[in-house]
Amino acid sequence: MPATAVASRPASDDFLGHPKGVYVCFFTEMWERFSFYGMKALLLLYLTKYHLFGDDAGYDLLGAYGGLVYCIPVIGGLLADRWLGMRKAVIFGGILLVAGHVGMAFEGHIATSTGGQIVRDEGSLRITYLSLALIIMGVGFLKPNISTIVGKLYADDDPRRDSGFSLFYAGINLGSLFASLVCGYLGEAYGWRYGFGAAGIGMLAGLAMFLWGQKYLHGHAEPSNPASLKERIAGLPREWLIYALAIVGVLPIAWLMWATANGAFALGGEVTLAQLLMLVVLAGVLLWFCWFLLTQCSPEQRRQMLALMALIFMALVFFTLYEQTYGSWVTFNDRLLTKDIVPALVIRDGTPLPWSIVSLLLAPLAFVVSASLSDRHPQSKAPRTVFAAATAVIVVLLVRDCLVLPQTAGSLTYLGALFLVLLAPIFAALWGWLDRRGLDPSKPVKSAWGLLLAGASFIPLALAAQHVGSTGQMASVWWLVAAYFVLELGEMCLSPVGLSAVTQLAVARVVSLMMGTWFLATAFSEMLAAMFGKLASIEVPEGQAMNVVEASAKYAHLFWLMTWIGLGCGIIALLAAPLLKWMMRPHR
Repeated sequence: MPATAVASRPASDDFLGHPKGVYVCFFTEMWERFSFYGMKALLLLYLTKYHLFGDDAGYDLLGAYGGLVYCIPVIGGLLADRWLGMRKAVIFGGILLVAGHVGMAFEGHIATSTGGQIVRDEGSLRITYLSLALIIMGVGFLKPNISTIVGKLYADDDPRRDSGFSLFYAGINLGSLFASLVCGYLGEAYGWRYGFGAAGIGMLAGLAMFLWGQKYLHGHAEPSNPASLKERIAGLPREWLIYALAIVGVLPIAWLMWATANGAFALGGEVTLAQLLMLVVLAGVLLWFCWFLLTQCSPEQRRQMLALMALIFMALVFFTLYEQTYGSWVTFNDRLLTKDIVPALVIRDGTPLPWSIVSLLLAPLAFVVSASLSDRHPQSKAPRTVFAAATAVIVVLLVRDCLVLPQTAGSLTYLGALFLVLLAPIFAALWGWLDRRGLDPSKPVKSAWGLLLAGASFIPLALAAQHVGSTGQMASVWWLVAAYFVLELGEMCLSPVGLSAVTQLAVARVVSLMMGTWFLATAFSEMLAAMFGKLASIEVPEGQAMNVVEASAKYAHLFWLMTWIGLGCGIIALLAAPLLKWMMRPHR
């Protein structure tokens, strides 16, 4: 649909200042991120506590899983651009995700250690590896395409684009917030299968939301050439061949998960086969990018695509720092920090349930009701009232869970998402306010500030680690709260505007592929984060207590290293910002 058509839509298509389709993507992504982060909040602890993997093996598997989750979207974006269209890709990805999360709910028998010999339930672990592979493939089809749909709902010159992506990003992090409070808590308090099972139910709800909201996407998610999907290749319609090959592709990914967890076939004893696959994909993408840049782009497009790649590189550095929140931050919190934000308010009797389970259902239901009311009565205030009332109830339930539930290292990952949800409307309003006054910083400047803040976020944790080393006592969880707050200020500067830049700067016919490239940067950040995290690996011999002084020194070294990487790259990015701004600007 041309930009003029987007701009001339009736007011009834908008809700709270943005197209209703954005909210459909918001809640679909909320559920998908609920399932993804719910599982991720538990994965490292599940591997090290339940199956008794060492820190190194746990970090390797977490890095390989997280890396491939963001690597495969390059392929999913390409298939959607060329043939499937975004709607079919999202639905197929959602089905694979549901299947993967159902498999993760099968936990098997707990590992035992006798005389230094660990006996694990290998059958259960094989199901785990297969489930992780299904999730990886599912995200590959869903993730790049749902983000691309958001960009297509705005005209190229629509000033709401950045704030729309900030709103969409709030959906991502609302899902992450619920994931930690529900899945992260249930997994450790009630049993791993309950946490993983809740994640699967969430993904099923997300798929239902996307199917319900098709009318608000206005055909943007449909295949560009439906007839090509019916062409027969090797006896099968092209569409079904794509699905079949994707399902077959799950098996080698599952084998890669097994090889990574068991240290099999690692090159030089360090580079896993999963990391090698990511390097091959990166090489292929870079070769394609060079060819496309030299042969398919005008000079203006070439400048803009190069500027986009610079922003993608900034994202790689940022998320290398950010992904420590699911690695070294979790183990540091588990071992050396207190857990409860306000200990006096925590329920100590029994095992209370998180009330956020109600919020998970109330949030999308409130939008469905509000959107339907708005369709019938565009001028009515009732839709806003319904949505505002539901939001108030959700806030109350969230505050209750944050304060009274006995927190764990897994559930406390909610802090990042909590700050993002709180900051998203503030930043959306801030960018709009600055734009109206001609003071809105350029995307490169915002990204540079994101890197600077990401580096600074490690300072509180480094100080906490040093405190533990000098006193031998656990440090306060409030050091973690401070770290998350600074980190999420940085994320709000970098990530939403980066997603917006992909849809704005990429050549139209490869926008989904470039969105996949954005996530490929995140894939490498997962891999690099795991490698850095291993600098603070703690292996405690059976029957012995952890050496607190030695452990705290390892964590302090890692956190200071992350600080200097973030600050150094942020300064370089700030110096390069004027050139990148010039490259992004149309020169007609």
